[in-house]
Amino acid sequence: MRRILIILCLGCVLFSCKSKKAVVAKKPKQRTERVTPKTNTTPKSSKEEQVVAKPAPKVYANSTEEYIDTHRETAQEEMVLYGIPASITLAQGILESGSGKGRLSVEANNHFGIKCHEWTGAKIYHDDDEDQECFRKYKDAKYSFRDHSLFLSERKRYAKLFQLKKEDYKRWAKGLKDAGYATDPKYPNKLVSLIERYKLYDYDEEVLGDAYEKYEFPVVENVNSYTVSKGDTLYSISKRYNTTVEELQKLNGLRGTGLSIGQVLVVKSSK
Repeated sequence: MRRILIILCLGCVLFSCKSKKAVVAKKPKQRTERVTPKTNTTPKSSKEEQVVAKPAPKVYANSTEEYIDTHRETAQEEMVLYGIPASITLAQGILESGSGKGRLSVEANNHFGIKCHEWTGAKIYHDDDEDQECFRKYKDAKYSFRDHSLFLSERKRYAKLFQLKKEDYKRWAKGLKDAGYATDPKYPNKLVSLIERYKLYDYDEEVLGDAYEKYEFPVVENVNSYTVSKGDTLYSISKRYNTTVEELQKLNGLRGTGLSIGQVLVVKSSK
């Protein structure tokens, strides 16, 4: 009996060991995955962004050059639409507005001294030939240039101007005076002096292209003129040309002694 019991006990022990071996399974091998590093898509801060340098502002020798650069394209557009030489328009604007520094141009955007007449828009009052005359007021300078074109093209007294060649700025200048645009007898010479000093005729050539004709123009009138520079006064100019302040005021229709850079003065009478 004892043997039988011992045999049974050994059999049970062996059976339990085999079952444990069967239960134990091999652990699976772990797969190693490649991890691609993520690109940093976070936007750079404004400090990290490249700073783009702004172009330096233009430097002008005087207010007249700045005026020309500001309004030359407008004058050329008006030339294309209405046939008025850009050189004439710019010269008139410079002369009438004091290179954009006069009261009418600053406060009313009126660059050509056009008075009210039948005008129904905004107005400004300014001393001219008479005290407190009525002048047109515009929201923007470009409307003043357009009104200048309409003023000349729609009035019969200026009709002869449009029969002239667009290159003939001297005849245009004289024709404006003859048609009554200005009362100053030296008005044509002042326009021509500005056109030639600043080569405003180049803007006419740009518009006309191959149609532009270069030829010698007849001289309008032989007078001595002077273009005001920085630091000039009526007194210093009078000494330079051996005349008086009073004579300069008389020749140029000046009431005071104030001058604008680029302003053209008649310094000697042609009579």
